Amino acid sequence: MCVGLVLSALLGGPVGATAGDGAAAPIGFDLNRLNASGLQGPPDGLRALDYEFCIPDGPAFRAQVAAIDPSARFHPGSRGRIGCTPDQVLVLGNTHQDGFRAILHALAGLPYVARIAEAVFE
Repeated sequence: MCVGLVLSALLGGPVGATAGDGAAAPIGFDLNRLNASGLQGPPDGLRALDYEFCIPDGPAFRAQVAAIDPSARFHPGSRGRIGCTPDQVLVLGNTHQDGFRAILHALAGLPYVARIAEAVFE
């Protein structure tokens, strides 16, 4: 089912999506440091990697991202460390989910996602 959602999200976008140059957004962390469950760290301290990115504000964009990434949480009005603009919404997600690699690649392929960065909480 996850693969179907990812494929449908890649094949169609919401009205008003900005067309990209065909290149996927850079994922700003090494996926190889994550195990098959999307966790990282020592065996006695495994933890998920949290990530953040910005999307245009609007229900169609949120719906498309939510269809791809079940972990997505939307934070309108928050810039995040990534620096979302006032007309964007901060999205936070994490890698502790089935198919996290495909999810991240699908998000990176959206024409309106410029960059996906590791989220660091203090």
